[in-house]
Amino acid sequence: MNTSVDPASPDVEDAVRRALAEDLAPLGDLSAALVPPDCRATGPIVARRSGVLAGTPCASEVFRQVDPSVDVAWRIGEGDRLEPGSVIAIVEGPLASILTAERTALNFLSHLSGIASLVARWVDAAAGGAFIWDTRKTTPGLRMLEKAAVRAGGGHNHRTSLSDRVMLKDNHLLGTDITSAIARSRELWPDRIVHVECDTIEQVSEALSAGADALLLDNMEPDAVREAVGIARSFGEEGGKVPLLEASGGITLETVADYAATGVDCVSSGSLTQAAPALDMGLDLDRVDP
Repeated sequence: MNTSVDPASPDVEDAVRRALAEDLAPLGDLSAALVPPDCRATGPIVARRSGVLAGTPCASEVFRQVDPSVDVAWRIGEGDRLEPGSVIAIVEGPLASILTAERTALNFLSHLSGIASLVARWVDAAAGGAFIWDTRKTTPGLRMLEKAAVRAGGGHNHRTSLSDRVMLKDNHLLGTDITSAIARSRELWPDRIVHVECDTIEQVSEALSAGADALLLDNMEPDAVREAVGIARSFGEEGGKVPLLEASGGITLETVADYAATGVDCVSSGSLTQAAPALDMGLDLDRVDP
């Protein structure tokens, strides 16, 4: 299993605890209570479609919190590619416990694998021309899990919270200007990256002169992004600091290759986490007789 892409254990434990509370309050699993306590079962978790696997720590934690005696043996690791029919894991244990945990575990796997699968398509389309970045457009309460799924798909994480860096977007500049906002940011948080959204070439030039650490080239056509990259490179050749260059806004899977070829360092999109379809998978059980 590729632990380098796993979310932190406390985030997993908390998300699973909340998810199980949704399912089990107030009276528990009424249907599973009908199953004889000595009845055991085993079966594979199987991919129904091709994609990339993510969410295995969450699924394991679901079974652990429901019943630590349920054994989950993973056959495929986090970030690995799936084909229809791929056996992802073998689950074995008390039937009632497996039934209680089944849907919650599959929900985590399907949702997070869907994100990883979409990200992998963007990474493939970019063909190494630029990194693929996520955004803060995540499901409330699941951000760290979804960002881990982005990593499983081969993508990279933008800021995870508002404290990570100074991000100056158009609405932040309503009462000031780029130069003043950057200067004030340096005074207050000298160790934080200052990232400036630029909608025009004029804003690019101002942000460069003011010493921005990163530029978000927002809603620009590829030719305009290429021009902004050229200006930044020329600025560096003249002794100025070349910031990280990010393209974002209105970019799709069909156009990401065009943007990746402009010379930017990364391409970001909220659709990676907001619009990823769930990856279909299921658990097929057989009774295990004593």
